[in-house]
Amino acid sequence: MATIHDFAPRAADGTPHSLAQYRGRPVLLVNTASKCGFTGQYAGLEDLWRRHSARGLAVLAFPCNQFGAQEPGDAAEIARFCSLTYEVSFPVLAKVKVNGPEADPLFVHLKRAKPGLFGFQSIKWNFTKFLADGEGRVIGRYAPKTKPVELEGAIEGALTGTAAP
Repeated sequence: MATIHDFAPRAADGTPHSLAQYRGRPVLLVNTASKCGFTGQYAGLEDLWRRHSARGLAVLAFPCNQFGAQEPGDAAEIARFCSLTYEVSFPVLAKVKVNGPEADPLFVHLKRAKPGLFGFQSIKWNFTKFLADGEGRVIGRYAPKTKPVELEGAIEGALTGTAAP
């Protein structure tokens, strides 16, 4: 069975970013956008990253322009916005598509592993969050309206190995 460790989405510079490097660490994967009503969640994601990265948590942002064209910029513009506006220090990878025939294979996997409401294998909006455990298994899916701080319990479970897959 595939895990997130089997994927290598593109980094912002276009090179492969192997998720195998996160083996043994929980990973929070989020499709993001710079001009979205949920964009302020970057601050909460940065807070989670700063407080839990020393214990192993990885946070990865995947900019996406599929919802209301809310991520129109190129990689440099996205990086500048994230850095200057929210002081983001976790990896912001290359822009991806999360739905449709051109969906990034990682997001195809995430949606299959944790379908949405009523079993739909699609993402409804920006800032949908997926949590994987240290084994690379997807153990949680969270709606865009779920604030990063609300993931504390799930992240703690993933960090201590007590989260159920």
